[in-house]
Amino acid sequence: MQLRLPEMGCGTWAWGNRLLWDYQVEMDDALKAVFDFCVSQGITLFDTGDSYGTGKLSGQSEKLLGQFNAAYEGDYKEQICLATKLAPYPWRLTQGSMVSAGRSSAQRLGQLDLVQMHWTTANYFPWQEGPLLDGLAELCDLGIAKGVGLSNYGPKRLRWAHKRLVALGIKVQTLQVQYSLLSTYPVDELNLKVVCDELDIRLIAYSPLALGLLTGKYTDKSDLPGGLRKLALGQILPGVTPLLSCLKAVAEGRNKTMAQVALNWCICKGTIPIPGAKNLQQAKQNAGALGWSLNEGEIAELEAAAAACDKKMVQNIFQSR
Repeated sequence: MQLRLPEMGCGTWAWGNRLLWDYQVEMDDALKAVFDFCVSQGITLFDTGDSYGTGKLSGQSEKLLGQFNAAYEGDYKEQICLATKLAPYPWRLTQGSMVSAGRSSAQRLGQLDLVQMHWTTANYFPWQEGPLLDGLAELCDLGIAKGVGLSNYGPKRLRWAHKRLVALGIKVQTLQVQYSLLSTYPVDELNLKVVCDELDIRLIAYSPLALGLLTGKYTDKSDLPGGLRKLALGQILPGVTPLLSCLKAVAEGRNKTMAQVALNWCICKGTIPIPGAKNLQQAKQNAGALGWSLNEGEIAELEAAAAACDKKMVQNIFQSR
C-alpha cells in the first residue's frame, strides 16, 4: 500500500468536529454536503481523531467520515485520504493497545490512510511513548494503515520518534502543529519547518484560522460564542486589531475573504492547512484559498501586522520542544 497526500489541501475535519454537536439527521446531511463538495473540488485530505465524538457519541466523527466516504461517487474518489489521530490515553501503555485502537478506528472509517500519534507524552510520561509508536508501525506492517504521522512534536522529540520509526522500517509522513498568523511559534521559534524539510515530512497546520479569529467575524467580545472559545479568544481579540485590519485590506485588494487570505498564507509558508467546516458555506470559503498565491509584499505586510499584535494564540499544552 502507498499513502498519497495532496500537493496542497484544506482538510475539513480539524477543529470543527471537536465540538460535541447534536448529531441529528439534518447535521449529518449538512456535513455530508461539506464532504461531497470538498472532494468534488479536489480537496481530499480529511483529518479526525479517535478522541473526537467520544463518550455517548462513541467515535461518531470517524463513523460519519467513513459513511460519507463510502457513499461518495464522483471525481477524485480514489484520491481521498482519511487520517485519524490516536490519543495516548493513560490506559494505552502497550504496543498492542495502540494496534487495537487503530483497528477500531479503521473499522469506523472504512479505510485508514494515515494514522497519527495525537500528541507526545514527552512532557509527562516519556516512557509511555515508545511502545505506542511501535504500535503505529505495526498498524502499517499489518496493512491496516498506509502511513504514520505525528502531532504536537517539537524538533527534539520529532527526531527521536523519526529515528525509532525508521529503525522499524516506517517513514514519518506528516507532522501536525498549531500554526497560523497568530501562532507561529512552532515554525519561528522551534524551527520545525526546517527540520521537517530535512526529514522529508509534510507539515500540517491545524487551527489555521485561530479558532475563527482570523475570519473577521468577531469584532467585539460580544460577538464571541460562549464556552471555552469565548474564554480563549476574549483575552486575545482586543490586541489583534493590527492584523485584522491588514487581513481585511489584503482581502479587499484580492477580492477574497479574510479567511481565504489567512489560509493562503499558511499554504505560502509550505504547510497544508486543515480548517474546520460545519456547513457548505464554510467549505466553499475554505476552497477559495486554493488556486492563487499571496505575493511577497503581502506576506511581509501580514507578518509585520501579526508581529505588532499584543496577544497571540495560546500554545497547545501538549506541544513539545
